[in-house]
Amino acid sequence: MTIPMPPWVMRTQDPSLLKLKAYLISTVTTNLNQSPASPAERLTAIQEGLARVYAQTKLKLPDNIQTQLFREIVDDLVGYGPIQFLLDDPDVTEVMVNGSKDVFIECRGKLIKTDVTFESDEHVMRIIESIILPLGRRVDAESPMVDARLPDGSRVNAVIPPVSIDGPSITIRKFGKENLTIDQLIDFKSLTRAMADFLRACVMARLNIVISGGTGSGKTTLLNVLSSFIAMGDRIVTIEDAAELRMEQDNLVRLESRPPDSDGHGQVVIRDLVRNSLRMRPDRIIVGECRGGEALDMLQAMNTGHDGSMTTIHSNSPRDALSRLEMMVLMAGMDIPLKVVRQQIASAVDLIVQQSRLKDGTRKITAIAEVAGMEGEVIVMSDIFKFEQTGVSTDGKVGGEVKPAGIRPLFSPRLEASGFKLGMDMFNTTMTGVLAQNRRK
Repeated sequence: MTIPMPPWVMRTQDPSLLKLKAYLISTVTTNLNQSPASPAERLTAIQEGLARVYAQTKLKLPDNIQTQLFREIVDDLVGYGPIQFLLDDPDVTEVMVNGSKDVFIECRGKLIKTDVTFESDEHVMRIIESIILPLGRRVDAESPMVDARLPDGSRVNAVIPPVSIDGPSITIRKFGKENLTIDQLIDFKSLTRAMADFLRACVMARLNIVISGGTGSGKTTLLNVLSSFIAMGDRIVTIEDAAELRMEQDNLVRLESRPPDSDGHGQVVIRDLVRNSLRMRPDRIIVGECRGGEALDMLQAMNTGHDGSMTTIHSNSPRDALSRLEMMVLMAGMDIPLKVVRQQIASAVDLIVQQSRLKDGTRKITAIAEVAGMEGEVIVMSDIFKFEQTGVSTDGKVGGEVKPAGIRPLFSPRLEASGFKLGMDMFNTTMTGVLAQNRRK
């Protein structure tokens, strides 16, 4: 399936028009550099300069072609060229540029190829530069990969040759103009009302939560939603590679990692920021994603009075999440016995929430599991809620429902001490024997 471009975004292909376009862009850019405009005035200055330079050419193009040409030039100079209209489309959640001739999008959970093309690989490179230069980032043969974010918070990854063999690549994960709410996630059937009430209680009772899931499964969106339950009076420190979290609390400090400069100096990694956050008197520490040795510092923070902290990791199940945590702690370079690592995880993490992207493109919480302690050298886990798939319909929709697993979590007294007396029916706990039978996994 290929999505066609609207008529007003069909790119100029005629060689003579391409030469005119290049001339107009070069002249307008030169004039703008000689008389710089403020960011607020830049668009107006470009539009006025473009009309003036075009008039000086004495050309009389048909109105529709002139309008199209001017739109393309403005998109290239103040927007993101051929993909600007995709970024403006609220139904598009991700834009993937695989070289100059292949552009794909994710739209309503489906991957679709578009008719959008760039003029050349150099055109793609110009768009990459326009994204990263205002952020102080660089990309070149020595540093061919870069992470950045657009002004609206959308996350950008760019890779250029020689690493990207078929030409420069751009991947943009868009951010919605407004944060989703827990009620909207319920409407989307990402979770049930009982799960929402349970997670709200867990956040407000200051449990330490790890959100686990694959790429594009909605981990950051869920982290944003859960963070909205944090009390306004708490001091929060967020730590991210590219700042995506959008919180409304007043006492908030946002930290972002920094790559090295052209001389290889000045790098600030997530682990540095986690360590520094402990000196900032945080009530809660939220790490956008744990990928390496910072997991050890995060666990130590959770174990030393920073209850209610949260993070995300890449993994396919709650049990896999524990294995990933073990591996990342060992990546810290400390000679720690595996049993001690597991003890640290078991005492630090209270809850693992598994977020999944199903085959039909829908995103859903497929498991909520309690980390119930240690038994010997094994971390004990208990499912509290679990998604049970029943099949796939003829139109590709995944069928199933989330059910309570019949286990009342061991941390229930903490929830009750915080004022949350969740009913027995929420967990479907009818037989004490069922608890003992299903406790160990």
